[in-house]
Amino acid sequence: MRPPFGLAWENPSIAKLVLALFVTCAAHEIMEPVPNSWEPFKMRKTGNAIAFLDSMMNSVVYQAVFDRLSLFASQQLHVADSLKTYPLESLIACGCFADVDTLLIQWIAGRLESEDVDAHLGDYRILALCEFRKKTHFGQQREHIYDMFICAIRLEMLTRQSYPDGFQNIIKDYKNHLYQVDTDYRHFYYHLDRLADASAYEPLRILIENIYTNEYLGKLLPEWNAGIMEDKALSVIPLQRDFYDHYVANSKDRVVVIISDAMRYETGRELFDRLGDNPRSEVKIEAMLSTLPSYTRLGMSALLPHRKLELSPEGKELVDGAYCIDIQSREKALQARQPLARCVSFDDLKHMKTRDMRDIFTGQQVIYVYHDQIDVRGEHAEDEVFQACEEAVKEILDFIEKVHNGANTHHFIVTADHGFIYKRNKVQESDKIGNVHHHDIVKRRYIISQEGIQEDGVQNLNLGYLLGNEDNRMVSFPIGTSVFKTRGSGGQNYVHGGSSPQEMLVPVIDVHMERGKADVRTVKIRFINTISKITNLITTLDFIQSEPVGETVKEATYLIGFVDAESQPVSNEITHVADSREEDPAKRTFRIRFTFKNQEYDVSQSYFLVIKDAETGIDVFRHPFIMDLPFAGDFGFDL
Repeated sequence: MRPPFGLAWENPSIAKLVLALFVTCAAHEIMEPVPNSWEPFKMRKTGNAIAFLDSMMNSVVYQAVFDRLSLFASQQLHVADSLKTYPLESLIACGCFADVDTLLIQWIAGRLESEDVDAHLGDYRILALCEFRKKTHFGQQREHIYDMFICAIRLEMLTRQSYPDGFQNIIKDYKNHLYQVDTDYRHFYYHLDRLADASAYEPLRILIENIYTNEYLGKLLPEWNAGIMEDKALSVIPLQRDFYDHYVANSKDRVVVIISDAMRYETGRELFDRLGDNPRSEVKIEAMLSTLPSYTRLGMSALLPHRKLELSPEGKELVDGAYCIDIQSREKALQARQPLARCVSFDDLKHMKTRDMRDIFTGQQVIYVYHDQIDVRGEHAEDEVFQACEEAVKEILDFIEKVHNGANTHHFIVTADHGFIYKRNKVQESDKIGNVHHHDIVKRRYIISQEGIQEDGVQNLNLGYLLGNEDNRMVSFPIGTSVFKTRGSGGQNYVHGGSSPQEMLVPVIDVHMERGKADVRTVKIRFINTISKITNLITTLDFIQSEPVGETVKEATYLIGFVDAESQPVSNEITHVADSREEDPAKRTFRIRFTFKNQEYDVSQSYFLVIKDAETGIDVFRHPFIMDLPFAGDFGFDL
């Protein structure tokens, strides 16, 4: 990445503003400590001012001071007004004033509202500009804004395409790339909802909502529902009602099946990608076609082993004649096929001690774990459902690691009972299909009755055909995103039960973790400053312990210091014991003050920060530095 000030120094006018920021530091003594005399500063190279400001920006200790200083200088010098007089592209690499990001964000928002996703600013396309700026100092503080923009750009680009004909082609395209539209829409709102004040982005939100609803769902769902009427539509991919026989029955190892209520395929893809980052895991993902209607109790029943799946006239979901509505009844149905089986709640296991969890898993062949993070939030706090998706992915990742390490289990399958459709805008009366109350079972996204609903925008399929039995009733469902008019006002943004790839395509993620005892590794420490130049004889640097010490992570002792190219020490050497058990990364950060030898240093030669394992004597980290100390011994800044 370019230095934080980059192009600012190529433009003399902007350079004056940056230097003014540096001088303001001296004149107003906002930061402590300050040099006794500023006379040496007049003889220093401009590069030393850059290094000085860089060290403040990139220091955990002084970042807050730098932010205060930058704001003060900006207000006193009217930087916001001055920057408006410069070509915007000349500001791209300037990172010392928050005003720069304000201007760039306004420009990007304007381009996106105009659907100009191919716009350029200097050498940067708009997507690359967002990626670059969010890594700068003040850009990091606006990371949610830039990430929101990135999602909007990708969503606008992906929805430019046409959608294929035929059920098999639609599913193939959705599995390969169309799911990304739903992911970007989800992430767009995830980041938007984290802004303290999102009112400035309301025009962009309205645009994204219209694109997602009209250009994506409005075109894709009719194609999907034309495809599902094909004669062989139910043979394109595995069916949810065949899940146990297809994925579980023939597993030779103990298998833990994690059923995450309402985890749709696109969220499963995110979990799949995260699981793939673990070098000890082998992961595969497939899509499975849920039941129709696509709702919780029917989907949960379909995932159990059975000879016959039914929906009674009263609406009870029957597995081989038994009503399986809770953990106990589902466990009984599971044990009818596999006696060495358990059904348990994820919440019961989540905080359980390893010994207690091991007692539950020992001697079992199949364990069904019911995870309800997404659906419960979608049903009771609709606008939090995307936050729940993020939390669900993390919870399942942590759970798989915990069970693998603590319960000698290596095979996991993650799936879902159904997905969902979520739109932020409220459902309008014109989107509701009325005159349906007289039918047997009426829900927002489906109706079950003896005769199919004969209304525009509604399709009908035989229930027996969908469930694999002899039931002659019909399932009626909207072709698009409309809902049936029902009593009550809940469930208008978050809905499921109908026919769409978002509701019916659910993930099946097959995870095999590496066998054997979990690796016990030594905790690491990392250098977290980004500076590579030392300008003071006494310098404080920031480090972090990479992870908390725990069951599989043991403590370590390190020796930390600076050496020259011949490995001769040029600073004090610090002994640090990395033994923190804190989960919060901020509480695992620490600072070390280095005192350098008062001698001449060659700026053309490299010097190195070295971290050495105290037990083995082996270097585990070596980072080059330039020693720029022309006044060593007299004018070192104590940063």
